[in-house]
Amino acid sequence: MSLDRILKAGSVAIIGASNNATKRGYQAIRTLLDEKYRGKIYPVNPKEKIILGLKCYANVSDIDDPVDVVLVATPARTLPAVLEDCGKKGIHGAVVLAGGFGETGSEGRSLEDEMVAVARKHNIRVVGPNTSGMLNLNDNLNLVGLRDAPKGDLALLTQSGNMALTLITEAKMNSQKGFSYYVGVGNEADIKFHEYLEFFENDPATKAILMYVEGMRNGRDFLGQARETTLKKPIILLKSGRSATGKRSAGSHTGALAGISEVAKGAYQSAGIIVIENSDELFPAAETLSNQPPIKNNKVAILADGGGQATIASDILTDLGVAIPELSKKTQTQLRKILPAAASVPNPVDVAGGTDADPSVFADCAEIILQDSNVGGLLIVGLFGGYGIRFAESLALLEENAAHRMGKLVKKNHKPIVLHSLYTPEKTQPLQLLRHYDIPVYASIEIAAKCASVLAEYGKHLHSRHAKQSFTLHWGAKAKAEGEEIIQQVHREGRNALLEHEAKRLFAIHGAPISDDRLAKTADEAVAIAAKISNTVALKIVSPDILHKSDAGGVKIKLNSEEEIRNAFDEIIENAKNFNARADIKGVLVTPMAPEGVEVIVGTKYDDQFGPVIMYGLGGIMVEILKDVSFRVLPISSGEAKKLIEETKSYPILDGARGRPPLDKEALRKLLLLCSDIMEAYPKIEEMDLNPVIVHEKGLSIVDARIILKSN
Repeated sequence: MSLDRILKAGSVAIIGASNNATKRGYQAIRTLLDEKYRGKIYPVNPKEKIILGLKCYANVSDIDDPVDVVLVATPARTLPAVLEDCGKKGIHGAVVLAGGFGETGSEGRSLEDEMVAVARKHNIRVVGPNTSGMLNLNDNLNLVGLRDAPKGDLALLTQSGNMALTLITEAKMNSQKGFSYYVGVGNEADIKFHEYLEFFENDPATKAILMYVEGMRNGRDFLGQARETTLKKPIILLKSGRSATGKRSAGSHTGALAGISEVAKGAYQSAGIIVIENSDELFPAAETLSNQPPIKNNKVAILADGGGQATIASDILTDLGVAIPELSKKTQTQLRKILPAAASVPNPVDVAGGTDADPSVFADCAEIILQDSNVGGLLIVGLFGGYGIRFAESLALLEENAAHRMGKLVKKNHKPIVLHSLYTPEKTQPLQLLRHYDIPVYASIEIAAKCASVLAEYGKHLHSRHAKQSFTLHWGAKAKAEGEEIIQQVHREGRNALLEHEAKRLFAIHGAPISDDRLAKTADEAVAIAAKISNTVALKIVSPDILHKSDAGGVKIKLNSEEEIRNAFDEIIENAKNFNARADIKGVLVTPMAPEGVEVIVGTKYDDQFGPVIMYGLGGIMVEILKDVSFRVLPISSGEAKKLIEETKSYPILDGARGRPPLDKEALRKLLLLCSDIMEAYPKIEEMDLNPVIVHEKGLSIVDARIILKSN
């Protein structure tokens, strides 16, 4: 059912209405009346006759007129019966304030399940439970009780009433922006995050969507909807629960499972969502994205009236991955004509006192810079807006003129301007004029730079919007049939994990670069195999009961002679028996030693919220120590595979560190895409682990492979 009849309700019943001014059932009616809600209001309480001048009903079913939505302000235990009565009336939606459901444990989950079952029987959609309510500021539908929330074009979805209060207060104090809607999502017992996204995507009063998320019940559907929504409107999201303590808090607060933060972050970014790490950046980022055009080329110019702040801004943008290009010779020449000789014009542009007597020179510089084809957006830092305070009152009029001109430049050039000013707290007229033109103004260089970076990030997403949204398989039926037979044989033997040579075979038949590994039952066979495949080999135990071979002393490397191979074979078998006397030992795998290179890890797993995900990072034993990994939800596009590699801290090693030649990143990208395809082709696979994969100047070697299957 469309959410229109809930979020745009034309009539509201307050169940648990009260004449006690401290009760939510009183406050909700008072707020609706004070804010002149245009619909009908029906108090419901069997103990009252009149509340705030309105007739009070014993039950919802006693109301003669149609009712779109109910606000339920009664305890959790009453909800099944309350919704049964609502079902008799044909109610469309219920906003359930009470806690005491899934967030409290097994009894609460049972009660939540019972409530949802009743709601679905009667086609009632539920907001919450454990919610602070909802607001529709266009229709003055205020089911939160929060007064004087600023009206605007930002939709707000959160799982924290305090976060909503924080953001709304910030908007009132520091911005001309406001909100179209607010929904406290609560436990997501019925209506899920992705359903709200779909509503806001199609809502003409909403230009951007802010989200505070602790946990998500249906992450994969959310990502699918987000991919659609972000092509039309930006989504800005703050995810809590990154630490172990934070996750425990999130679980107790919302009753939703907080996922691994790295997985969640990669998942959200793959859908084009702007992920914010710091709470004080959430509203500014949303304000900027709703007001300004995205940066199309990830290149920003900096205009400053002080070298120190220009340098700080440059450092921050660079750390955020934004390029600061040198301005064209033509642009530099034009700037030199209007700035003093001491000015620096390559980028950042430091006016070096050139605006002290006439701050309208800022607008002259901005116009010249934004015409440079190599510039995607402009960040202004320094004193603008306060020249009338800092130097002379007469300069304020010149600043106002400059503000008018800069405001028009954004629309003219289709390039954004973000401004930092020391005088932001003063709310001077020039700064208010910039805000009138929707140019965001901030007192912090860090936040202003962050806002410029999110415009670049969103621009990159829109540019690469043709990213793969379904798996594409590149092999024929014969290879697929052979792969299925490998998996079926494992199941027939009562195993849930492929042996190393089986896992490698599965990859080999689909085109992965796999070495000529062979299984030896005896030391003689190991010697004979080694003579055929390589001068230097490694031996590894093969047993379904020993998955971590090194822990069992089951790996020997760099073996050259017949004597070394025989001794290593016997030692591996003995170590394996000592490690697990009941282990089913299939033999020893003889494999050529891989050429030197950089060890990386590629793995896939199923995430509770997002389904199949892929991980990439620095491999070998270092993955556990450094944890330099990145994640994406599958399937991935070629561009996302490239990002997976580039966003790790170890990426410069692949590019060639300390004079070494660069390694084969293209082969690595293809392996990531192959893993994506294999996970789709074989839904019985639960988890894959390729560690290490050694990347060479040309090609790569899959040294070890593990595949775990889902239980039958």
